Amino acid sequence: MNSRNWVRLFLSTLLLGGISTAITGFIVRWDKYGSLFFSIDIMGILSVIILLFGVGLIFSIISQMGFFAYLTIHRFGLGIFRSVSLWNAVQIILIIFVLFDLVYFRYRFFAQPGENFISYVLVALSILIIGIAVAYIRKANANNETFVPALFFMTVVTIIEWVPALQINDRNWLYLMLFPLLVCNAYQLLVLPKLIARSQTGKKAASQVTKSK
Repeated sequence: MNSRNWVRLFLSTLLLGGISTAITGFIVRWDKYGSLFFSIDIMGILSVIILLFGVGLIFSIISQMGFFAYLTIHRFGLGIFRSVSLWNAVQIILIIFVLFDLVYFRYRFFAQPGENFISYVLVALSILIIGIAVAYIRKANANNETFVPALFFMTVVTIIEWVPALQINDRNWLYLMLFPLLVCNAYQLLVLPKLIARSQTGKKAASQVTKSK
């Protein structure tokens, strides 16, 4: 993929992260920010949007770092195991392991006395369901071999990127960070093949022009 499309992917993901965080922030903290709309406090609304947008830019950068890190890890995995099916099997095991750890360790370290573990399971299950949906779309646009890598990225990598909020374990920060990460990760995963195809088309067109000259 050429540098122009890399920059396009970076900027569009950055913008998406800011917008999704601003929207998520108002939804998650409606009890705090909702009064700004009822009082028609334009300056207050703008200041909150700018703050949340700036936080979203950070989340977007974390998402992009995770995405490019996984692209590198994926190539190493294919090189080490020398088999797509074997590498996919390893990724499935890691998906199960990470989802189990997400439920078990969160419940062990943060659960209140008498608190049910179902809510912890639902969070992991929600991430898995979203990951399956995005991976299915990715597979439909490419081939069956992309399903497991896409699911791995949407689950394991998202959870790793989510660690700063998990350590704080504040409900508002958990959701404020999780949804933008899922949005940015899904966007990068689904738009990358289109940008690669566009880059290849551009290279072919340029080479044809060069040959004609």
